[in-house]
Amino acid sequence: MKTLKFYKIFTILLINLGSFSFLNAQSSLKDTIKIYEVIVTGTKVAVSRNNVPLTVTVINEEEIEESSESSLLPVLSARVPGMFVTERGITGFGVATGSAGQISIRGIGGSPNTQVLVLLNGNPQYMGIFGHPLPDAYVASDVERVEVIHGPASTLYGSNAMGGVINIITKKQQKDGYNANARIMHGSYNTQKYMVNGGYKKKKFNVFAGINHDQTDGHRDSSDFSITDGYFRIGYEINNHFKSSFDFSLSQFEATDPGPEGGNAGNSIDITRGMGAFVINNKFDNISGSLRLFYNFGEHNISDGFHSTDNNHGIILYEAFNLFTGNTITLGLDYKNYGGKAENTFAMNGNGIVFSDTSIYELGGYFLLQQRIFSKLILNAGFRLTHNQVFGNEPVPSVGFAYNATTKTIIKGSVSKGFRSPTIRELFMWAPANNNLLPERMMQYETSVNQYFFKDKLSVEITAFKAEGDNLIKIVMEGNQPKYVNTGKFSNLGLEFAINYMPSENLKFHSNYSYISMDEPVIATPEQQFFLDGTFNWNNISFNLSLQSIVNLYIQTGQNSVKVSYNLLNMRTAYKINKHFDVFVKGENLLNTNYQINYGYPMPGIIAFGGINLHF
Repeated sequence: MKTLKFYKIFTILLINLGSFSFLNAQSSLKDTIKIYEVIVTGTKVAVSRNNVPLTVTVINEEEIEESSESSLLPVLSARVPGMFVTERGITGFGVATGSAGQISIRGIGGSPNTQVLVLLNGNPQYMGIFGHPLPDAYVASDVERVEVIHGPASTLYGSNAMGGVINIITKKQQKDGYNANARIMHGSYNTQKYMVNGGYKKKKFNVFAGINHDQTDGHRDSSDFSITDGYFRIGYEINNHFKSSFDFSLSQFEATDPGPEGGNAGNSIDITRGMGAFVINNKFDNISGSLRLFYNFGEHNISDGFHSTDNNHGIILYEAFNLFTGNTITLGLDYKNYGGKAENTFAMNGNGIVFSDTSIYELGGYFLLQQRIFSKLILNAGFRLTHNQVFGNEPVPSVGFAYNATTKTIIKGSVSKGFRSPTIRELFMWAPANNNLLPERMMQYETSVNQYFFKDKLSVEITAFKAEGDNLIKIVMEGNQPKYVNTGKFSNLGLEFAINYMPSENLKFHSNYSYISMDEPVIATPEQQFFLDGTFNWNNISFNLSLQSIVNLYIQTGQNSVKVSYNLLNMRTAYKINKHFDVFVKGENLLNTNYQINYGYPMPGIIAFGGINLHF
């Protein structure tokens, strides 16, 4: 009854909104309709965001730059409705006990996070042994845009795309010539951030590179953090039909776990992560596609003696065919192999012990059909079959539609399946391991409306969803021994709003809100989130003010569950001295809110930064 009532209310909203849009369209037939965003993550080939049945949020370079953040994930946590990322301090996430960086989309993420897939330029990024992404390695200054799929996208991307997909698309030099940028920041707790990047293009050749370094003493004892990250990309246009590129990144970071408040500090970590990818894209009149070779690797050292080396590599191949007007069929094949060696070098009186030294492969094939009918209706259907070396085959279907009711109204709906393969840790490592595990699974039902008003100066998107999952991997006691088994279930019901309003060239607003009802509370998922951001530009001065409100965030579950609510007010103002030089100051948590995101780890109060940007 609760679900039925929820969708009844949402249907009424759609009807009323659609009626208003018809009147609005009738009164503005002569208005110039803007070109809506083109995305690649929802179909793997460039299409209008309005033609994809899934909910996709796009964060562009301007929004990322306005934040002055060096790390990317906090920007997404604020600006993507239904998404939340845990933090534990002034900067940096870490991966030891008391770590942060858990990513939740619509209440689905896992701990460690294995249910949301992170891509770098379309290539999967996660640790080979534990299966989670590495949040410290995602640097904001190298990013051109980010496309976030809310909900399952396993038809296209396979395992780990169960709860959603975050595709980080890096910068590349677009125009002939060169440009360079640099930033220096200093702030509270001796926090220092340095960045330099630049690109060069001549005819068919282009190159881009960047280096970042962050360090902080931290707002608590033993909460220091340091990271250095480098990125390099080179591209070459072979001819009118083929383009190639190679990119490589390397990150090295060190951190210490300060431990829960009132306790002792935990372990320190020393981690190196890297990735490389070689890509050849093709584009003809009615055919386009890509061949991708990717390789991720890492070495993790923890002060308790844990040491691991891991890798995740594979091949991605897909081709899209436009057989006739309004039709696109995408066929794809991908192979990935992930694994590594995990050991403790201190164990057995210093002789060491190996926990696991193995790898697993997955092979998947899929198709995606998109068909336009009567100019306004776009139907989508897809199917994947994945073969995993351990558990065998997993079928993954999806269907959806996008209906352009008017030039100002787009209504969407979809039903999609997601899955997440068990990790090497869950299959083979330590006492809970169980090599008979099956994948976690979920189904999501979603409907949304996207509405434009006032000559496209105002856009409103409303989405309702229901997600049901089973086969979740949980630890249970069998006799006196803990063991991973497929036993967990969940049912999440939610509503999301996103509003963008630009009344003039000098003033713009963004706001989003999400509500989620969970049958069981989940750590790192607030019941309600609200974000409001406004930017005003006047002559050479820019002023930005943002408010984030979190309601009923569970930081501990079980018999002694704990939930918190808090509000954060941030401000940034910048002055452009000339086209090459600007300065800025920013303040975070200006309300001096006392709050926690990870249980027992208090977050900092008011913090301030000042910085200089250089552009050439």
